[in-house]
Order: sequence, then structure tokens, then C-alpha cells
Amino acid sequence: MDKLINDFSFGLFIWQVLIFVGLIFLLKKFAWKPILDAVNDREEGIKNALLSAENARKEMQNLQADNQRILQEARLERDNMLKDAREMKEKMVADAKNEAQAQGLKMIEQAKAAIESEKNAAMAELKLQVSTLSLSIAEKILKDELSNKEAQTKLVEKMLGDVKLN
Repeated sequence: MDKLINDFSFGLFIWQVLIFVGLIFLLKKFAWKPILDAVNDREEGIKNALLSAENARKEMQNLQADNQRILQEARLERDNMLKDAREMKEKMVADAKNEAQAQGLKMIEQAKAAIESEKNAAMAELKLQVSTLSLSIAEKILKDELSNKEAQTKLVEKMLGDVKLN
């Protein structure tokens, strides 16, 4: 350090100071302004990017909230549609059941009417056959009894005895 102090020259020092000041002036005029402008531009770009990212994050949150709301609405709509479908199915089943019961009752009534009709026809035919048989039997009995003179007389007397005179 002693050597530095001994070799010190004021002229050289002044020239170095002038060159240093001139260099700073030149750097300030030609380099610092573009460097500071570039740094400021970069800072501004970073701020804009951060704002854009924040806005994008907020927009994403809004979209997620909208998606949740839309999803909830879709679930509600699906539930309503399923409920309506179940109600429609139950109504259709109930209607079909009621219609089947009505058809069954109608068929039972028709069957009862047909049975009653067949029963009446059978009874009428049976009565006709019974009356025909009765007449046949009566005719045969009368022929047998009327062919015999003595039996005829007994029959007339019996009938006269049965008849009451007023």
C-alpha cells in the first residue's frame, strides 16, 4: 500500500476521474436509458402477466362456480325427469290395471249373462221335453185305461168324485 501512495500522480488521477465521469455520462446517455427502459418494460410485462394470471384465476373460479351451478341444475333436471318418468310409469301401470279390471269385470258379466241365457234355454228345452214326455206318458196311460171298459168307468167315477159341486 505504501508503494501505491508513493506512485500516486494527481494528473493521472484527474484523467481517470474525467474518463470515469465521461464514461458514466456516456453510459447514462446511451446505455442506461435503454437498459432502464428494457427493465421498466420487463417490469411492466411481469405486472401485466401477474394481472392476467390473477384475472385468469378469477375467471377460472367463476367458470368453476358456473360449472358447479350448471351441474347442480342438470342434476335437478335429471331428478325431475326421473320423477316424472316414475309418475308416468305408475300412472300407466295403474291405468292398465284399472282397464284390465274393467275388462275382467265386463267379461265376467258377459259370461254370467251367457250362462244365464244358456241356463234359461236349457230349462226351456227341459220343460219342453218334460211336457212332451208327460203328454206321451199320459197318452199311453189313457190309451191303456180307456181301452179297458171297466177301467174307463172307474176313472170317470173317480173324477166325478174329485169334482166338487157348488
